[in-house]
Amino acid sequence: MNHFLTTENLDRETLSGLLDEADGFAEVLTRPIPKVPALRGKTVATMFFEPSTRTRMSFEKAAKALSADTVSFSPGISALSKGESLKDTVLTIRAMGVDLMVVRHKATGVAWRLAEWLDIPVINGGDGAHQHPTQALLDCQTIRQRFGTLAGLHIAIVGDIKHSRVARSNVFAMTTLGAEVTLVGPPTLLPVDVESWPVNTTSDLDGILGSTDVVYLLRVQTERGGASVFPSFSEYAERFGMSMARMNSLKSEAIVLHPGPMNRGVEISHDVADSDRALILDQVANGVATRMAVLFRLLEGDHDA
Repeated sequence: MNHFLTTENLDRETLSGLLDEADGFAEVLTRPIPKVPALRGKTVATMFFEPSTRTRMSFEKAAKALSADTVSFSPGISALSKGESLKDTVLTIRAMGVDLMVVRHKATGVAWRLAEWLDIPVINGGDGAHQHPTQALLDCQTIRQRFGTLAGLHIAIVGDIKHSRVARSNVFAMTTLGAEVTLVGPPTLLPVDVESWPVNTTSDLDGILGSTDVVYLLRVQTERGGASVFPSFSEYAERFGMSMARMNSLKSEAIVLHPGPMNRGVEISHDVADSDRALILDQVANGVATRMAVLFRLLEGDHDA
């Protein structure tokens, strides 16, 4: 594995192997000193051209837990503001001795372009509405921790799927690991190519809740036009929001996930968000271990964890 750009081309063995490694690193993070020397001497650059809290901080935490050094790039105070091209920027940072780049960008395909320009591994931290592969890994790890496997589970991904890189990455990772996935939302918020995805679709959330093991809620992405297809947030919440009444209609062991940031009162009610069946903070915690696994796999550390 030279780069980590998408979940679409990953087989079950690769995904399961990364999740197994993530489980090992999760144990490392519980130690009194949550660090191993696996990537000592390596430098990881986080290149974030879009705002991020969870992804950026967890990559930096993951790198440091593996004893790698980190450098962070902020476009607003960089030479990009003086007209420097993206290519010259990343080549300059590579020349400083960086060993791996994590990139997030609003434009689809930027991570692939960096992978063409650079002679080091590139991780896609999210490109437009296209892919967010490490988010899919941490979500699968969270589900596997609760159920032991994804095989045979029914997972509903609910909301603004059209604009969601998380949804696309999760669909391919989850189905590869054996889950059945149903996309739930108004037709106007489904991707135009959804017929080519290995999923079922419906606009009737209440009709599938009783058979669902995992309800994965997505934020309405107003910055990408997601809110323009329904009259109000209150109407969206009535049709597609996860209320406590809806959660009570799930199987007793079913769980609720959300990639964050949450819009409480829209796609998820306050009481559901704070319920012990909403494993949202587990997802955040698992982000560090799964990103440790990806960094370690790409940089082939010299020491065992």
